[in-house]
Amino acid sequence: MTGGATRLTSQPSGARDAADAGPSNDPGSADRSADPSVLRKVMVAAGLGHFVEWFDFGIYGTLAVILAHHFFPSASPQAELLSTFAVFGAGFVMRPLGGLFFGSLGDRVGRQRTLAIVVLATSASTLAMGLLPTHATVGVLAPVLLVLCRLVQGFAAGGESAGATTLLAEYAPAHRRGFITSWIDASGFAAFVAGSGIVLLLTAALPGDAMDDWGWRLPFLLAAPLGIAGVYLRTRLEDSPEFRRLKSEGGQARSPLRESFATARKAMLLCTGFMLIKAVGHWALQTFMPGYLQTTLDFSRVQAFAITTAGLFVVAAAVPFMGALSDRYGRRPLLIAGCAGFVVVSWPAFWLLSVGDAPLAALAMIVLGLCIAAFDGAISAALAELFPTRVRYGAMAVSYNLATALFGGMTPYFATWLIGASGYDLSPAFYLIVIALVSGATVLRARETAPSRATS
Repeated sequence: MTGGATRLTSQPSGARDAADAGPSNDPGSADRSADPSVLRKVMVAAGLGHFVEWFDFGIYGTLAVILAHHFFPSASPQAELLSTFAVFGAGFVMRPLGGLFFGSLGDRVGRQRTLAIVVLATSASTLAMGLLPTHATVGVLAPVLLVLCRLVQGFAAGGESAGATTLLAEYAPAHRRGFITSWIDASGFAAFVAGSGIVLLLTAALPGDAMDDWGWRLPFLLAAPLGIAGVYLRTRLEDSPEFRRLKSEGGQARSPLRESFATARKAMLLCTGFMLIKAVGHWALQTFMPGYLQTTLDFSRVQAFAITTAGLFVVAAAVPFMGALSDRYGRRPLLIAGCAGFVVVSWPAFWLLSVGDAPLAALAMIVLGLCIAAFDGAISAALAELFPTRVRYGAMAVSYNLATALFGGMTPYFATWLIGASGYDLSPAFYLIVIALVSGATVLRARETAPSRATS
């Protein structure tokens, strides 16, 4: 990217049908294709499916400390946790491959069918995790099986966020796209809240060592009923109006990924840059924090899960509000506010965490949560508006998951390693600051894509 601001929308070279130049910013045409009752049904199906996906994917991180004892026993708690976070990161290694596969499939055969397959694969692998034998039972085979399940999870997850965002963006009226697509991120954080909350309740309610012995399996086993519900709802949807129109005109890309790299490289680079702080912020709050609070800051397990749940709840509640603001004031102001927030408050928030007082720690988590909520309120619409319909799912999935794999998935491991290497308990704050600066610089080089208020 050179000289001056780069426009968020990326037009492919050559002639392109108007319906294929990105989600329409003409609210009239969008409103005609999105009956309110249909739109509500799509939001429920996409949101619940996304909830299932991230409940399944995130519960591993929430239970990292317990899983460490069962699958990576060691004399050192930090070594156990590092091993568990390494397997957590392994799931992210598969996400770009999943993005390549499911993104191309979604651009060729449709968003709805692809998203149903994604939920089914994730739920099956999560259920398998809840049934795995432990190291005490089968030795080294236990972590091997855990890694395999995690790899399948990661492969399937590579098709979820980009696909769900694409589906909602292509259904949404232009002047409400920020609010409607923000429900994807809200449902993802609601899944994190549910996972953290369920673990908190089980930890508090189960007697003695029951949580360590067998209670940890219960959240994984919930994947079965949740997955059935998610697949059912998604298979009952019609595909998006934009994709159906493209298909009826024979305008689908024969090789979506090849076309993406040929015509949308600049947009894919922007997408990757935007995604860095989203990926790092998400997995720092959801996965790194519970273990950090317990092993580094000496909070009890119940306190750690309560603090984490409070922060995640605020994110889930605030994201739709931020999405509505992005429709009113534009995507860039919200994206910049989120990045600037991380730069300003990361170190003070980590210092508050280190004080050792649970209410102050919860306040610190809430402050960090508001930063990611501001960013997430605008990011889904901003990403969808980068790409034309022909390649939107695949191009977004590849760049989205590349950033998430390289940075998000390794955040818990790197942050834990950073503390050990530096001997400074607050060092993860500086990682958040650096990543926020990189994403912020990318946003500053991009122009606004939200339709002006004059057209809404």
